[in-house]
Amino acid sequence: MQNRSFLTPVLLFLCLIVLAIIGAGVVTAIDRQRFQTEALTKAVAELSERIDQISSRGIAVASGGGSAVSGEPPAGNVEFYDKNAEQGGRFIGAITSDTGNMNMIINNDATVSDFWGLTCDTLAERHYKDIDRFVPRMAESWTLSEDKLTYRIKLRKGILWHDFTDPETGKKWENVEVTAEDFKFYVDVIKDEKVNAAPMRSYLADLKQVNVINDYEFEVVWERPYILSEEITLSLMPLPRHFYHAYEGPFDGAKFNDDHVRNRMIVGCGPYQLDSWEKGKRVVFKRFEKFYGKRLGIMPALKTVVYELIQHPNTRLQALRSQTLDADSLTTEQWVNNTGTAEFQEGGFLRKMRLPSMSYSYIGLNLTNPLFQDRNVRVALSHLVDRKRIIRDVYYDLVRPVSGPFFVDSRANDPSVEPYEFDVEKAKKMLADAGWKDTDGDGVLDKDGKPFVFTVIYANSSTTDQKLLPILKEDFARAGVKLEILSLEWSVMLERIDKRQFDAVRLAWRMSVSNDPYQLWHSDNLKIEASSNFVSFANPEADRLIMEIRTCFDLDKRTELYHQFHRLIHEEEPYLFLVSPYDLFVINMGAEVEADGGARSLNGCVFSGLRCARRRRTVCLFFFKVGKDLKKRL
Repeated sequence: MQNRSFLTPVLLFLCLIVLAIIGAGVVTAIDRQRFQTEALTKAVAELSERIDQISSRGIAVASGGGSAVSGEPPAGNVEFYDKNAEQGGRFIGAITSDTGNMNMIINNDATVSDFWGLTCDTLAERHYKDIDRFVPRMAESWTLSEDKLTYRIKLRKGILWHDFTDPETGKKWENVEVTAEDFKFYVDVIKDEKVNAAPMRSYLADLKQVNVINDYEFEVVWERPYILSEEITLSLMPLPRHFYHAYEGPFDGAKFNDDHVRNRMIVGCGPYQLDSWEKGKRVVFKRFEKFYGKRLGIMPALKTVVYELIQHPNTRLQALRSQTLDADSLTTEQWVNNTGTAEFQEGGFLRKMRLPSMSYSYIGLNLTNPLFQDRNVRVALSHLVDRKRIIRDVYYDLVRPVSGPFFVDSRANDPSVEPYEFDVEKAKKMLADAGWKDTDGDGVLDKDGKPFVFTVIYANSSTTDQKLLPILKEDFARAGVKLEILSLEWSVMLERIDKRQFDAVRLAWRMSVSNDPYQLWHSDNLKIEASSNFVSFANPEADRLIMEIRTCFDLDKRTELYHQFHRLIHEEEPYLFLVSPYDLFVINMGAEVEADGGARSLNGCVFSGLRCARRRRTVCLFFFKVGKDLKKRL
């Protein structure tokens, strides 16, 4: 699953720190075949080199200590956790907009997805170095039937839900154990057609059922072989039935959607629990001291995680300089023009990191609008996008152009498909051939008495779009197309998108290294409100390719199918594909002190707790040593 986002800085910072440390593509790897790429491998090497320069211990995850209980299988990736990490401290990050609710099942907001990554957990995760291999989290073990359709899962005992007080009854729930029924509840809720979970439901379409055997064992049964079945099964999380179905009678999907009090809360079983949410200000998470990972040596060392709501990038940069933020990302303009100060120099406390972004930006065209129903018109508009100018003047050459729906460095992407060139005269001819001419001499094309005028909406916190869209408006006008620009608050924009109440929208997708295009592009999602196919794209050949991709386990054949699909989307151009950026990170390294052998030791922290782009599993919690100076400063 791709997460809809306008690339909020701190969330992408968190995403790429994890991605770079544990290996290319780990956040959304989807099968046993490895889609690693040269660019990401280079990025991992670059980051690893920087880490080696600042830590004589190498990569380590700060842990609360502990070891596996006798006879209990160890947790996966425990070898990466630092048992000697100093406990305590607080990490402060930033979000650029608030969210409508905290329920990830019904809220397709990347911010909420990342929050659930802190508070929830999953059956397994990929090994941080050998990403082809899944290792245990909540599951002790699992087996797969010979026909590849049934996974049998054995849960660990003693995994507890976060304690909470029911917001309606006042009943206190403490020390409630996670059972197999909670995993069945998670699947049943998502598959309930009354629940507003269309993006997640699309990935469970071929999941037939969950059969509970006992409290600690259950089966996940698939209708047919599917390239993502392993990833999806082992990425399943439990959902607290005692919280969301705290009433008599059958489960009510409409109530689940509209329970505004409960949907302000998160009840999970992960290493952090939601402590407070001050809308418009901050979100605070506290370490859950009963987290089962404590006995397995994977308890995070940091006690508190805070996200401050800071919309403007210049304000966030100032917060980094004043050390009231620990990590954030920079705009390209800031990267080029605002990092020459002492804080960024040798001996300073701020460090920059540049990594390829597994994302792309685009302008989505609402294909229910008669303006955009002719593919030649859509291609003509793409010829009016001066990508070279945008790359130079908006992004300072810190992006790459894209031509289709896949991450540019993945095997799914067809490198032979190039973006449409900027050619105003060609665009004019294509529009004229489609019947668009300026019949009244007002400088705007018209057809059947209707002018070619449309509005593109964008998030009001995006300073990049404030530079990019006026360029498009100017170039579109050269061909007689009137582009109007409307900035909206993020939650308002999401509501407009979910209800398809827009002409065009400037957005971005956070991508997988490999993909199931079903969520974004299959016509099954046309009539589903809040689906990811909000541009209403429908094409029989695209549907055929998607379904063939979903059951093709041969890597080479599947790659060719991806390339065919890429070429089809390029020819249809339902999006005006723009660029894939580099993510430009800044982290507060704290004071540097000499370590054994003269190497530099990090006396601060780097933190990341995020969900994969499919929003179904916690990838990991990464921490380095928490220094005393950090705890004093915070």
